[in-house]
Amino acid sequence: MRLLIYGSRDFAATVVELVRHSGHEVAGMVDDYSNGPGILGDLNAVIRSHPASEYGVALAIGYSNIEARWGAWEKIHAAGYHAPALIHPRAYVADTAQVGEGAMIMAGAIVDVRAEIGELSVLWPGACINHDTKIGLNTFVSPGANICGFVNIGPHSFIGAGATIADHCQVPERSFIKMHSSYSRKDT
Repeated sequence: MRLLIYGSRDFAATVVELVRHSGHEVAGMVDDYSNGPGILGDLNAVIRSHPASEYGVALAIGYSNIEARWGAWEKIHAAGYHAPALIHPRAYVADTAQVGEGAMIMAGAIVDVRAEIGELSVLWPGACINHDTKIGLNTFVSPGANICGFVNIGPHSFIGAGATIADHCQVPERSFIKMHSSYSRKDT
């Protein structure tokens, strides 16, 4: 599939590589605020020049503004674009796991049996999502984070590098779990 990369900054370079490794083709970048090499225009211009019937989208707005990322996602859907889940060939995703639209699973990430990865979520290299865990939509799980079994992480959250979340925990919506921290709250 030919994909438009929505965003053109640091995260976009990583998304371009993931798109290629996932077997798709990069058609160009969309940026509402910048111009430059490889940028086709802002979303309104690209809607006219690259119709949703012929192109998909990979969202390359990073975790520094999770709310803006979600707003961009809503605009993309309103324009009729779809975003395939991007799974690096060296990631492990169990055949009983579910991966939502627009989710990105980087090399070395593990998605264990019956886990659910919400739409637009990003699992960085080495993230380990254990059995029966649910990752809410638009959530970032950083490199080396370990999410034990039967965890439920609320939408729009950020899990730092090397963080560990104990089994059966409920992580509230819009949570920020710091790097190398442990989380073991089991109440909601």
